[in-house]
Amino acid sequence: MKATIEKISESKREITYEIPAEDVQKEFEKIVRDFSKRAKVRGFRPGKVPFDIIKNRYYLDIKDSLIRSLVPKVLDEELKSQDMYPIDSPILKDIEFDEGKPMRFKAEFEVWPDILLPDYKGIPVEKKDVSVTDEEVQKALRDLQEKSAQYIPVEGRGVQEGDYVMAEIQGRELNTKKFLPKEKVVILAGHKDNEKTVNEKIAGLNPEQEIQFVIDYKKDNPNKKLAGRSITYDLKVLSIKKKKIPQINDDLAKELGEYKNLVELKKDLGSRIKESKENVMKTEMAEEIVRKIAEKTAVEIPQSVLEREYMNVLKRILSNRSRSQTEIKKEEAEQLKAEARKIAEKRLKNHFILKEIAKKENLTVTDKNVDDEIREIAKTNNIPLAKVLDTIEKENQREDIRENLLVRKAVDFLLESAKIK
Repeated sequence: MKATIEKISESKREITYEIPAEDVQKEFEKIVRDFSKRAKVRGFRPGKVPFDIIKNRYYLDIKDSLIRSLVPKVLDEELKSQDMYPIDSPILKDIEFDEGKPMRFKAEFEVWPDILLPDYKGIPVEKKDVSVTDEEVQKALRDLQEKSAQYIPVEGRGVQEGDYVMAEIQGRELNTKKFLPKEKVVILAGHKDNEKTVNEKIAGLNPEQEIQFVIDYKKDNPNKKLAGRSITYDLKVLSIKKKKIPQINDDLAKELGEYKNLVELKKDLGSRIKESKENVMKTEMAEEIVRKIAEKTAVEIPQSVLEREYMNVLKRILSNRSRSQTEIKKEEAEQLKAEARKIAEKRLKNHFILKEIAKKENLTVTDKNVDDEIREIAKTNNIPLAKVLDTIEKENQREDIRENLLVRKAVDFLLESAKIK
């Protein structure tokens, strides 16, 4: 067998391969025999059809089976023997086959690029002082106060401003008489973002009361589905609740955890805020170090990998857009695509650099590291461990977790070896 591999670029290779005639002929005859066993030809019993008749009648199918049977096998063996592992399946081209002669073909494939790293140890980086202000602690307290709010059922009166009204509502367009879906909604009575008519009509209503009203939506309404339409609404009040916010005192502290008083809660909040700020600072320092390394490193990103990452980034950008921004103009779409490609290229380049550093420094991730990370994922997201494990197994994510941990170890190594100012 003859094989030559040409380096097209840092990440692309092309192999030219020749399979000896005797190997090709042996496989060819085997496939013809297989066809003969299954072929139904008038005048012949199954398995007794002459070789030449089978070959002539099914030649194109036999040739296709020969290529699918022989080429992937010999190509895989050859690449493994040369310690080459394509990122994706090689693309076959220029396949030549004539019975009795060697089979020749070419295949293009991408490999992970070799990276020539600059000196990555001792990168200078500034460490900023981290402090926590009283206002930050107070804001955290107010957030906890808001999360601890209770919604108390209202009795003996109708809807007032500030009430939370659970209602059942259904609309019907006046022009087309078409009904909109019936929905259960929560309305904050009197809120400035509500339609003025809604605030007016629900004021004073009691549970189980029903009303009907019409809203004429302006043509410039941000909700495109309603803009310029007149809708008749039937609304029924199901329940009324009043928001009760607890006071910030020792009692609130005791309800929120094992705190003796408000002083202990404030102290814990201050520690958590400081830890969060330190983590942010650590991330910023790591990003600066990697950016400095990347500026001095040339990396050719395999096109297939870049396209996949680009599409993932673009999907995330689009999914984060609000519903009122569903229509994208052509110019804006091109800007979003350019932004997504830039993010994908930067992310992949940094990823390759960090993996290469991990390789050079012999950094490893054990099975225990992976198991610990999975447990942490379950704990952080408050999901049963068994469910997380089931998802990871079904989606083959274990190696992705291992790779992410390895990259994080490389980041920690760079921080430990950096020159902190």
